[in-house]
Amino acid sequence: MTIGEIRDSLRSGSSVVSIVEAAIQRAKDDPYNAVLEVIEKRALACAKDIDRKRANGEDVGRLAGVPFLAKDNILTLDSRTTASAHMLDTFVAPYQATVIDKLEAEGAICIGKTNLDAFAHGGSTENSFFGPTKNIADAERVAGGSSGGSAVAVAAGIVPFALGSDTGGSIRQPASYNGVVGLKPTYGSVSRYGVVAMASSTDVVGTITTTLDDATLVYDCLRGVDVHDSTTVSVEKIPAIKTPLNIGIIQEFMSSSVDPEVTQLVQAAVAWAKEAGHRVVPVSLPTLPYALAVYYIVIPAELSSNLARYDGLRYGLSRTTDSIQESYHSSRSEGFMDENKRRILIGNYVLSSGYYDAYYKKAQTVRTLIINDFAKAFESYDILIGPVAPTPAFRLGENINDPLQMYMADIMTVPASLAGLPAISIPVGRTAAGLPVGLQILSPMRSDFALLEAAKIWEGMNG
Repeated sequence: MTIGEIRDSLRSGSSVVSIVEAAIQRAKDDPYNAVLEVIEKRALACAKDIDRKRANGEDVGRLAGVPFLAKDNILTLDSRTTASAHMLDTFVAPYQATVIDKLEAEGAICIGKTNLDAFAHGGSTENSFFGPTKNIADAERVAGGSSGGSAVAVAAGIVPFALGSDTGGSIRQPASYNGVVGLKPTYGSVSRYGVVAMASSTDVVGTITTTLDDATLVYDCLRGVDVHDSTTVSVEKIPAIKTPLNIGIIQEFMSSSVDPEVTQLVQAAVAWAKEAGHRVVPVSLPTLPYALAVYYIVIPAELSSNLARYDGLRYGLSRTTDSIQESYHSSRSEGFMDENKRRILIGNYVLSSGYYDAYYKKAQTVRTLIINDFAKAFESYDILIGPVAPTPAFRLGENINDPLQMYMADIMTVPASLAGLPAISIPVGRTAAGLPVGLQILSPMRSDFALLEAAKIWEGMNG
C-alpha cells in the first residue's frame, strides 16, 4: 500500500498494529535478501502507542502507522547498524539518526534495516558482507547500489517507503533498476547526523517510494536545519512551477555507449513531455565527461579519511595482537571488504605528498567547472533530463571483478552529486526482457519541491 492507502485503511477501521504486523511478516519472508534485520519488538510497541493515541483523539502525525525500512548505515536506537560490513556486524547503536527521530515524530514506524554495499561502497549491493540483494524483476541480476536493499524492499511491497543514502547515485540507480521512485535531495537539506559517513561533501539521505506524492510527503518530514549537522540548509516550499517547462536533455548522457533500449525509453519520455506541451531541446554541458574521473578522485579521498576511525581499538571489529601496528593490520584487513580497501588506497594515494596537487586539487578545480556548467544551463532550462544509468540492471557477478566497468555505471549520476543538486529517478518503462528503466531529472539547488512537481509529467508513463 501507498502512504495514502494506509491512511484510508486506518480511517476504515484497521489498526496500526495489524498494518505493522503484516509489514513485519513480509520483511521476514523477504526472498531477495533486501532486509537484514527486523526490529519487531520496538516497532510493535510504537504501533500500540499510536493506536492508543488515535483512540484518545491525540495528534499522531502525518505518517501515523506507516511502516518503513532504513538503509543499514542509518543508526537506529538499540538495534544493530552494520553498514553491511564485517567491521560493524555486532555494533549496536547507542543513539539514532535525526532522520529516524523526525519520521517517528510524525508517527512512522521503522520495522528494520536494509542491505547495502559495505560502507555504501558500490553500485550493485554485491559488496555486502551479508551477500547480494536480488533484483525485483530478475533474481539473476543486481539490485543496484549502494541502496539496493531499500529499493527492492519498496519494489517488493514490503513497505511503502524506505530510506537510502546517495553519494554518487546510490538511491537513483537502484531505483531505476527496480522500477521505483528514488529521490536524492539537495545536498545539506536533510540531516546526516547518525549516518555512517562515506564522502562528506556529497552524502545525502533520501527516499525510495512508489509514488511522487509519497516522496514529497516523506521529504517534507525529513528536510530542515539540524543543530547536530552544520552542513544542513533550509529548503522551503515554493509556489507551483510555471508551465510549460523548458526542459534540456543532456546530450553527454545520450551517447552511442548507452544501451539502445535505455535510449529508446528516454526518447519516449521526451515525446511524452512534448505531447504534454512542454519544450524539450538538447543541451550540452562540456565538463560532464570529466565528472566520473573527478568523482573517483574526490570521493575516495574523503572516504579514506572517514574510514580511518575504524582502527580496531575504539569500536567495531577488533583483533588483539602483539603490537598496535599488527592490531590495525589484522582488524582492518578482516573488517573491510576488497572494494573498501581499493577505495582507501586510491584516496590515500591522491592525498599523498607529491600527488595532492596533480590529482585531488585538480579534481576539485574541475568540480567547480561542473558546478558552473549546471548553473549556466539552469539559466535557460527549468529541469534537465537523461538516463539514470547506461544500461538496465546487469547480471550478478558480471562486473564484480572489473572495477572500472562497475564505476562506469555511475557515469550519469555522479555529476548531480558533485554539484549538490536535487535529482530523482522515476520509472518510464521496461526493456523487452522486462527490466525497469528510470528517467533522471535534475533541477537547481534547493528546488526540491519544484523537481518533485515537474517529475509528475512522467508519472503516468509507466502504467
